[in-house]
Amino acid sequence: MDRIRPTLLITAQLIFFLLLTGCAGVRNPSDPLEPFNRSVYQINDTVDRAVVKPVAQAYDAVMPVPFKIMAGNFISNLDDAVITANDLLQFKFAQAASDGSRFIFNSTFGIFGLFDVASRLEKHREDFGQTLGYWGVGNGPYLVLPFLGPSSVRDATGIYVDTAPSVPGQVEHIPTRNQYYLASGIHRRSTLLDQDKVLDEAMIDRYEFMRDTYLLHRRSLAY
Repeated sequence: MDRIRPTLLITAQLIFFLLLTGCAGVRNPSDPLEPFNRSVYQINDTVDRAVVKPVAQAYDAVMPVPFKIMAGNFISNLDDAVITANDLLQFKFAQAASDGSRFIFNSTFGIFGLFDVASRLEKHREDFGQTLGYWGVGNGPYLVLPFLGPSSVRDATGIYVDTAPSVPGQVEHIPTRNQYYLASGIHRRSTLLDQDKVLDEAMIDRYEFMRDTYLLHRRSLAY
């Protein structure tokens, strides 16, 4: 759905309100908005369990493996365009050559990215949030975004910046663009089903686990 920009705007307004009123009972210095974040997390989790996860499970059960691989390749190939731009912004020219070549070869010889013909070229994971980190911008407070999940003030800004120039973001036909976001979201969710089993069996605070894991992972990517 075409919801990323309005979602970030609403989230920014809520954050501004919470910063003015203050948050009581803060336990983690990286998560000063914890009461707000937990509320959004609970809403996301409820929607996920009721709608998103069952749809992803049905997709995973019905879709033949070769088609799931092609869907993943297609989504990954579109990501490579934005990844290449962020490689360049970080002066990582060798990575940019690799990721840019992957995008060109897979978009042409790989039939719009359905086949990963450039699999021998290393694929990287760079986004504008990492670019900001590369140039010394801190994470800012941890932030749970509606529908999108774990993030931070810096990474939420990165999502907004990356979305506009991306290949799907340039599609002017809104229904087509929304269908891509919906389909890619379902595919990405289906790849996390095995992780759900581990988390469901573990006696942990899922919110804290996801927060701490996300922050550690993003720190390792940025630095």
